[in-house]
Amino acid sequence: MADRRDDSSTIYAPEMRVTRYDRVSSILIAGVIGLIVCVSALTATWLFNRPAQTSQPIPVELIEFPGGVEDGAVDETLLVESPEDPVPDASLEDVQQEDVEVEEIFESVTELADVSAEQMLRQYETDAQSSGNVGSREGSGRRALGADGGQSGLPREQRWYIQFASQKDLEVYAQQLEFFGIELGTIQADGTLVYLSNLTQNPPSIRKTTSGKNEGRMYMTWQGGQLKAADQDLFRRASIDVSASRVLHFYPPRTEAMLAQLEHNYANRSATDIRRTYFVVDSTRDGYEFRVSRQSYFR
Repeated sequence: MADRRDDSSTIYAPEMRVTRYDRVSSILIAGVIGLIVCVSALTATWLFNRPAQTSQPIPVELIEFPGGVEDGAVDETLLVESPEDPVPDASLEDVQQEDVEVEEIFESVTELADVSAEQMLRQYETDAQSSGNVGSREGSGRRALGADGGQSGLPREQRWYIQFASQKDLEVYAQQLEFFGIELGTIQADGTLVYLSNLTQNPPSIRKTTSGKNEGRMYMTWQGGQLKAADQDLFRRASIDVSASRVLHFYPPRTEAMLAQLEHNYANRSATDIRRTYFVVDSTRDGYEFRVSRQSYFR
């Protein structure tokens, strides 16, 4: 009879291998160690590079302690050994004073400033020189000869003051000028009149003409300040040097009419009574608009 062995009793040699669980565990452990190293490196970098903290001074409150003692008198006063006799009702010496209204002083100063500015502007434009003998005349005081009565008051370009954006907001300033259709102009040394439009572009649009005979728009100019330098910056974008020239603002008829209407609606005063009208530019949903901030009058 032959011997038979059961296959289930076969003994296999042990085998070692890396399972899927071991791979996932290794990746997680490596990731955690990497995060710890990165956090440690970042913390060390922050500690070594953080600015030194300066100690803030503690605010000191000055408290005054009145003098006195516990058994002192309640109505005690300072002993002042004055050579004069005591006077219970002291008052200042009578001084004659002249009451002057602040508004009257302001109007006088404004009038003198206008005359001085006009004289300086005429001196700058014509380069006039003083010569000859000084003369004087008292005058008769009668009405001048003429057929029609002259118009009183100041022209619009002399009584209107408009406040635009500051030089720091050059782009906003250019947007405001372009929104109201205001062109910049200057007269070059050869007599050419140069206009700038589309001021928000870089460079802006340039238009030149050799004569201003057909120019009928109202124009204004800055006497100084930051916006005068801003106009020079806008011309500099067009590669035009206006440091030695005057820059003029040409207002279209619709903008001039709008300003005149706002001036009249502010206080319903006649233009002949108005000395100064101050405008400011406000931002709106559709762009910008002018607004009268205040006015001054001759009477």
